[in-house]
Amino acid sequence: MANIRFVLFIILAFMCYSLWQQWQLDYGPKPPQPVASDTPGAAATAGAPGDTPTAARTLDEVAGGDRAKSESLSASANRVLVTTDTLRAAIDPAGGDLRLLELLQYPISKNEPDRPFRLLTDESDVFIAQAGLLGDPRDAPTHHSVWTPSSTAYTLEPGQDSLRVPLTWTNGRGLTVTKTYTFQRGSYSVQLEHRVENRSAEGWTGKQYVQLQRTDTSDKDKSQFVRSYLGGVLYTPEARYEKISFGDMTDKNLSRSAKGGWVAMIQHYFLAAWIPSAEQDNSFYTKDLGNKRFLIGATGPDATVAPGQTQALAATLYAGPKLQRVLEATAPGLELTVDFGALTVIAKPIFWLLEWFHKLFNNWGFAIISVTLVIKALFFKLSEASYRSMANMRKLQPKLQELKERCGDDRQRFNQAMMEMYRKERVNPLGGCLPILVQIPVFIALYWVLAESVELRQAPFLGWLNDLSARDPYYVLPLIMVISMVIQQKLNPAPADPVQAKVMQFFPYLFGGFFAFFPSGLVLYWVVNNILSIAQQWYITKQIEKPAKSPA
Repeated sequence: MANIRFVLFIILAFMCYSLWQQWQLDYGPKPPQPVASDTPGAAATAGAPGDTPTAARTLDEVAGGDRAKSESLSASANRVLVTTDTLRAAIDPAGGDLRLLELLQYPISKNEPDRPFRLLTDESDVFIAQAGLLGDPRDAPTHHSVWTPSSTAYTLEPGQDSLRVPLTWTNGRGLTVTKTYTFQRGSYSVQLEHRVENRSAEGWTGKQYVQLQRTDTSDKDKSQFVRSYLGGVLYTPEARYEKISFGDMTDKNLSRSAKGGWVAMIQHYFLAAWIPSAEQDNSFYTKDLGNKRFLIGATGPDATVAPGQTQALAATLYAGPKLQRVLEATAPGLELTVDFGALTVIAKPIFWLLEWFHKLFNNWGFAIISVTLVIKALFFKLSEASYRSMANMRKLQPKLQELKERCGDDRQRFNQAMMEMYRKERVNPLGGCLPILVQIPVFIALYWVLAESVELRQAPFLGWLNDLSARDPYYVLPLIMVISMVIQQKLNPAPADPVQAKVMQFFPYLFGGFFAFFPSGLVLYWVVNNILSIAQQWYITKQIEKPAKSPA
């Protein structure tokens, strides 16, 4: 009964938590977001009237819609192909955008180990990284300008630590801009630099902008049991981590200024984030481009380059998995994109424990088992109180049965006599509830750790369990879970109501079917927890029932 009650509490808690999250998303308070002006002058600092802060043309009008139909990285002969040990990317000279990016160490699925996951793409569902300069339209190349690459293919060779990919643009009047992407070995960070060389007779004034454009694919990415956020994120030192959903972008254009900060588009397990210099003042903006396409970006402060001078404007693009330790080292607050929700304060230590045990065993399954042992040890005393309450109630079952026979159909008399018996025997029928309530936040936090941590994506355990983030393909763990719940049910006192007792007999099978579609890592935790609970409950029950069986 304790186990069934725990599961009922868990399901109720999940429902309440999900409803609260959705309410917050739809109706919760949002920070003020002034609407940006659609005039070109205001747009340079406040928002994005088109798909650049100063241009009103759409991407397809300028760059050509045919490129969005490409089927592979090499589909466009004009594209610059870049290959490192972690990434394979394509940069289009028409705009200088990073339009395709594959993560070579992350297969799209276990069944396709040689096909890398594609994070950035300009196919039917667009997700691309763009950057350019704002200023006089004749002297400020945007992502609509045509750039000239030095080569069409770059490969990071053995022993080479970095790879520079330059593209140049000139106005023909002495101004040359070199846009350089620098890729690092073993890294998902790409350094961007716009180097402005002014050989003209006049000074140049402009600013750098960086932005992410993507299609809202949330309808396609919905999961029945893993609800992960897909949309924009803004981080500033003042407001910290803030989700800017596609709905928010439709309602109004974001206009925010702060020193440092970053913007990102995140999804389950992966993200892309533009990180401007932490030492400069940045203006952040969003824009709904229509047709379910959205922008989130940032512009830097004005820069002036005198005649004969050169100045570099820089930013960093992180495009890759949500590796928490890597994100922490990349930018302040970037690790918050691993979204554990309101229970982050509990989830963080759980992940730290998982990570520590993984270093010890080099297996995430054994790490989950080890964390289960630790959690069980922490709640040992609370569990003991719950099981003692259950054992004492089980001990009273014969007396309750006699009482029920004496009272017959008089339920009021039976209930009064039963409560009097509980009082005399010092048995609290609700004694097992508090330990269960205390454990619910830990269980939900562990759920989000297993569901959100890319470290566990496609992580194998033993035999048939080759992906702890996916359901058990043969339902072996859910079956073991059902068996363990049946055993634990037999250790608990049967409900006094025979109808309720019959209903309770079906609960293990009902919850077994429910958990059959949960990540197998979570079911593994539940199975190990059940086995430990059975051992603890059996021991406590025997200790309590032993005096009753001894001769008088």
